[in-house]
Amino acid sequence: MTDRRLLLVHAHPDDESIWTGATMARYAAEGAQVTLVTCTRGEEGEILSPELAHLAADRTDDLGRHRSVELAFACAALDVPDHELLGGAGRWRDSGMMDAPSNDDPRCFWRADIDTAAEQLVALIRDRRPQVVVTYDDNGFYGHPDHIQAHRVAWRAFEKSADPDFGTGDPWQPAKFYATAMPESVLRRELMRLRAESGPFEVVDSIADLPFGVPDDQVTTRIDAGEYLPAKIEAMQAHATQISVHGTAFALTNNIALPLMGVEYFTLIAGERGPAGVDGYEADLFGTRFPW
Repeated sequence: MTDRRLLLVHAHPDDESIWTGATMARYAAEGAQVTLVTCTRGEEGEILSPELAHLAADRTDDLGRHRSVELAFACAALDVPDHELLGGAGRWRDSGMMDAPSNDDPRCFWRADIDTAAEQLVALIRDRRPQVVVTYDDNGFYGHPDHIQAHRVAWRAFEKSADPDFGTGDPWQPAKFYATAMPESVLRRELMRLRAESGPFEVVDSIADLPFGVPDDQVTTRIDAGEYLPAKIEAMQAHATQISVHGTAFALTNNIALPLMGVEYFTLIAGERGPAGVDGYEADLFGTRFPW
């Protein structure tokens, strides 16, 4: 078992590459054990490629199976072979966007019992024994129900992983719990850059037009993984049903330009913050002296 172990909890295939791909690739390259847990197969995702539109017909799970293959290729690009679907393939279904009819599907992740899902994650935590867990904040980064649920489940598992009366396996308490973040100042700067560039995507007028972005003082950690941006781009391109990449921008099915970055940001929710650099940010998710 390696000295540094990182476990990430994401809602759908593609979230790992968009929001944490460079970080994952960097730590994997540095020899850390990186484990990705994905909560659904993304069955409700829209599809960019017209030739694949049939995958979403009649709300079958064909798209979920296809996106699982995309996820495998993305993980290979990031050099992260340790990937698990929470509860096994198809255990919980993509819930769709907030207030969509798919939110009412009893199979969807939004309706999962928190303790039942947390027990599945606790088993993985106790097996992999990560010091660091990464997921979203309590708003799910941008309000998607599966992202919000991923936070709830991950937080419950983080709290309960050391409780011998919860779940199975030997208790294990990770030392740190992080949420993905995008500082408003960075988002504002990147939108200015995107507006100055010509490209195939639409650019919003203001960060207020985007559903994410948090005040700078909420962000604790900046991971510079620019060296691994090519791996992140390759991973994002593997999610061809969902993501279009052009130059230094990407877009989802709404065609809104978003910045393609090798620097990724996080907020420490629990645990001891490591030393800050001159920019005020912690520069390493493992920037704490662990007791093991």
